Amino acid sequence: MKEFKNLGFDSEESERVVENLNSLLANLHVHYQKLRNYHWNVTGGEFFDIHETTEAEYTEVVGEIDEIAERIRVFGATPISTLKEYLEVSEIEETGTDLSSKEIIEEILRDYEILFSFMVETIETAREIGDISTDDLVTGFMRRREKMHWMLSSFNKED
Repeated sequence: MKEFKNLGFDSEESERVVENLNSLLANLHVHYQKLRNYHWNVTGGEFFDIHETTEAEYTEVVGEIDEIAERIRVFGATPISTLKEYLEVSEIEETGTDLSSKEIIEEILRDYEILFSFMVETIETAREIGDISTDDLVTGFMRRREKMHWMLSSFNKED
């Protein structure tokens, strides 16, 4: 990887941020596909709620994916881009198509927990090297997702 002195980061610093961003990218891609799976295959009494929520969420996630890939390019690196690579790198795992509404929400919440850990790691690395742009980008993703976590947790709460 080239040194990006115009960004203020040396080669090692750039590699650390790119590695974090690629891990986040892989996990977001698997999460994105799971959301589409749930959107297409949800059934039952909560169909409309989950169908609409998962569509809104995967629409947000696809934008995040693009922004992360473009941020990686800013560092002169190539984002991982194949499904094979995503599945090899991601801690988020695929699920089947036959989940109940409750299981779908539980799975999304588990994915959020994994995504939070990668976001925190990316933010911490960015802060260590003074990468304000990556910090700001990922902090925004985390803030939005924290609100969704609260909303989905409330939706799935049993009285």
